[in-house]
Amino acid sequence: MKKTLAAAMLSLAAVAPVADALAQAAPRDTLVVLREYDADRYDPARSTARSAGEVIYMMSDTLVSLDFDQKTVRPGLAESWTVSPDGKLYTFKLRQDVTFCDGKKMTAADVVYTINRWIAPETRSPVRWRAGPVKEVRATDPYTVEYELTEPFGELLYQLTLFFASIVDKDNVEKLGANFGVQGFNGTGPYCWQSWTPRQDMVLTRHPNYTWGPPIYQNRTPQIGRVIWRIIPEANTRLAALQTGQGDITQYVPPFAVAQLQRVPTVKVATQPNYFWDFFLGFKVDKPVVNDPVVRRAINMAINREAMVKAVFFGAAQPADAYVNPNTLGYDAEAAKLVPAYDLEAAKKLLDEAGWVPGPDGIRFKDGERASFNVYGIQNAEWRRMTEAMQADLRRVGIEMRIQLWDATVAWGKLATQEFDSFVMSYPYISATDGFALYFDGANRPTPNRMNWNDERTNQLLAAAKTGLTPEARAAAIGEAQRIIAQNNVWFPIARENLYVASSQRVEGARAHGIYGAGLYKGLDLRLTR
Repeated sequence: MKKTLAAAMLSLAAVAPVADALAQAAPRDTLVVLREYDADRYDPARSTARSAGEVIYMMSDTLVSLDFDQKTVRPGLAESWTVSPDGKLYTFKLRQDVTFCDGKKMTAADVVYTINRWIAPETRSPVRWRAGPVKEVRATDPYTVEYELTEPFGELLYQLTLFFASIVDKDNVEKLGANFGVQGFNGTGPYCWQSWTPRQDMVLTRHPNYTWGPPIYQNRTPQIGRVIWRIIPEANTRLAALQTGQGDITQYVPPFAVAQLQRVPTVKVATQPNYFWDFFLGFKVDKPVVNDPVVRRAINMAINREAMVKAVFFGAAQPADAYVNPNTLGYDAEAAKLVPAYDLEAAKKLLDEAGWVPGPDGIRFKDGERASFNVYGIQNAEWRRMTEAMQADLRRVGIEMRIQLWDATVAWGKLATQEFDSFVMSYPYISATDGFALYFDGANRPTPNRMNWNDERTNQLLAAAKTGLTPEARAAAIGEAQRIIAQNNVWFPIARENLYVASSQRVEGARAHGIYGAGLYKGLDLRLTR
């Protein structure tokens, strides 16, 4: 793969021909963003895809925004807010200069409509829980919103920075109905929907009135006239397009290309240390073999995480020695110490002492049960290589892992069943509580708590982490929850993906953000030199 990339860097002729749609150089005052996948729709309440979010962030705004440290909440459409002493009432004071792309003023009524639509059962939002335990959202005047909860939810402001909470236009939603986010989108963001050709291009134009960008940017207004989000699924073609001026910027840099791309003088590569997108192997703890805590611990000890991540990601990801990134809000250092280190001989000894005896073929058994389990996941190059590496390492200690990877169109359905013993997945999060409350709460079985982990103390701690009235109380609760999960080896943490944003020479101001996987966020500092 390295040789293939080198050829791509040297000559366009060395890679697959660029499609006719890419034959022209990027137009003047038009930023061409290259990406790997499209989304099925661009409705904030009804999509969890990163490919939807990265565009929605440019077309819309949220009440509050998130700084590059991924911890500090800044103003957005709300210029200020207060929280009641009991943590149940948030009062947002809105900017009074905001308009939708069609010129209509945005008011508190739009915020109320958006949140109510988001949480309405008929919307069937897969992320409605992120809005918190809403009692009522109401407008007390045209620019004041009261957001009342039934119980405290310390994560609320962080959740309201995510694209799911983007403010939408009632008239636009009702006019388009089921086609909202498919045939159009009237938002308050720096760029406006012009056209969408699925699996090809999404074209946005500058919002002429936009002056209210988040304070994390030097520029509060968009600097570019038009943005084209262009789909190029094949990695070498995408890289060639960037190199030959047919595209300007991408965060979809294949792992094998990062090191070489950083040495190309015509390309600038930005990264973000506070990027929270992790890979893991999860165990369905009520299934035979992996229901044994000893087996789960031995698996954690038997897989050479560092070697595997290096071989698969070429330095574009870090070995995950904890359940969440150390830079994450709520990270617990003591929990990280409980994640077993690689030790092949210690894994064998642990299994021996627990009565798992090697059989004639080298696979262990105990009480007539063979140390064999299956793993489900999404079919791609990285997961294929990682599962094969794990399979080989586990075979060395007498454990058999049977691999079943599925095309993404099938995989999500398979991962909602009880067919599998373990699974591999990657996921974004914005805090330790965000990730743990989603994946380890017993109420979330069988999905997204695909491990079927249902521990009373864990459930209590997750509730306390969400409802605690002080940062200290919330941190203490989520820290203890992390320690319980790590002690029980419910996952095998694999890797922490790095975020890279590669841009051509004519692009200035590119800085990687990474909120929910979106590298460009609003891109307000992006500008073109020619």
